[in-house]
Amino acid sequence: MPHENSLPGGFIAAPVRIGGTVRKPPVSAFVHGLLHHFEQHDWPGAPRYRGADDQGRDTFTFLRGDVPWQPEPTPYVRSPAALTATARLVRRFHDLTAGTALAADQEVVCHNDLSPKNTVYRDAEPVAFIDWDIAAPGRIHDVAHVCWQFLGLGPAVSDPAEAAALVAVIAQAYGGLDQAELVDTILWWQDRCGRGIDSGANAGEPAMIRLWEQGAVQSVRSAYEWTLRHRAVLAHATPWNLAHATPSNGDKIDVDPADDRSPGNAPNHAR
Repeated sequence: MPHENSLPGGFIAAPVRIGGTVRKPPVSAFVHGLLHHFEQHDWPGAPRYRGADDQGRDTFTFLRGDVPWQPEPTPYVRSPAALTATARLVRRFHDLTAGTALAADQEVVCHNDLSPKNTVYRDAEPVAFIDWDIAAPGRIHDVAHVCWQFLGLGPAVSDPAEAAALVAVIAQAYGGLDQAELVDTILWWQDRCGRGIDSGANAGEPAMIRLWEQGAVQSVRSAYEWTLRHRAVLAHATPWNLAHATPSNGDKIDVDPADDRSPGNAPNHAR
């Protein structure tokens, strides 16, 4: 029997690795179709779906790299360079799903759980996202979730002005978003998440009960209150040091909003 290794960070699904594959409880046919769509377009930013194993678990390809699953992510996750690359990676898969049947009556398909814990890094650069279990049509929801989770927006933030500038970094790198609407969507996520955990725990869902017992509801509510308190500065900040952001490998990146290759200058139908 192949040896199974539990993968860290899987709070609900408890994934295991077997050789070059990851096994976890089945996800929806929609997610299978989405991953197949990415494979058809040779996009390397998501695992490949390889069917079910003899235990009925979904099988996915294992993506080599580092996943910052610890509560406090590695510092490079929040560097302007890494955040720029993250936003562009999100924009890439959004553009791949724009106008497809998968997006239905929405603009694109969202991952809906983007965080450092669901991101694969190589040499401090984000290269892929994992755990697509709750993907669904949308648009701005993904970028708002990136802002909340990658920046850790909440009472632990020591410099709201710097966090606000990094929200602007993400918004500009993604392109075509209203920053005030983005902040409102962060608040929507925080409110929805807190109420969802509370409701799930009251309904007896084991995973939600564990989250509730760990203080997740209070933590999310505190994040909501912090974001609401700093809404004005978050909504109107501008990127800081973006044109000279330096990733951990020392190579500078240049971001030119007038460059036709930048996400902000994508065709209107992909926005």
